[in-house]
Amino acid sequence: MMATTHALWGMALALPVLALAPEFAPVAFGAGLVGGLFPDLDLYAGHRRTFHFPVYASLAAVPAIALAIVAPLPWTVAFAAGLAAAALHAASDAAGGGLELRPWRASSERAVYSHYHGRWLPPRRWVRYDGAPEDLALAVLAAIPLLVVGDGRVAGVAVALLAASLVYVLLRKPLAALVEHLARLVPASVRPYVPERYRDA
Repeated sequence: MMATTHALWGMALALPVLALAPEFAPVAFGAGLVGGLFPDLDLYAGHRRTFHFPVYASLAAVPAIALAIVAPLPWTVAFAAGLAAAALHAASDAAGGGLELRPWRASSERAVYSHYHGRWLPPRRWVRYDGAPEDLALAVLAAIPLLVVGDGRVAGVAVALLAASLVYVLLRKPLAALVEHLARLVPASVRPYVPERYRDA
């Protein structure tokens, strides 16, 4: 899925905080946004493996949420929201397409790496590829409650993420061709540092 979809769902995880403890809502929304984006910091260093922990992050989120409930402080709420968002990101990547430059071709059987299982989880392709129409639909679904009940800052971030999502959806397939062209121009000395899916293209 798109990074923006992950970010919106990370923020949406903070909605219960807004309802139950609104004083912690700003930190929860911010942490949900950061946690939703964080796993993709491995984009150029073992993407969907280095910072993606679909099992371990999900297990760790349970006590973190419990701690935030028992001892609600800004840092406990932020930690719980950020960790839950990162866990949702990693787990939901298995619902998408494979780890390849053109995932709509369905040629890769690697969706996300599970450190718990010691292997790559296969893509389920419920969302065929990042930037697919169903990916945009999921982003819209997460954004609606943020636009309805969020304050001006939350709504503004949601609108910006939706706008970026729409642009990416429109450009997704042409971007793959552009990346493939640019990958050919990379000097041989730099090529080992280019992500595998780009080198293979």
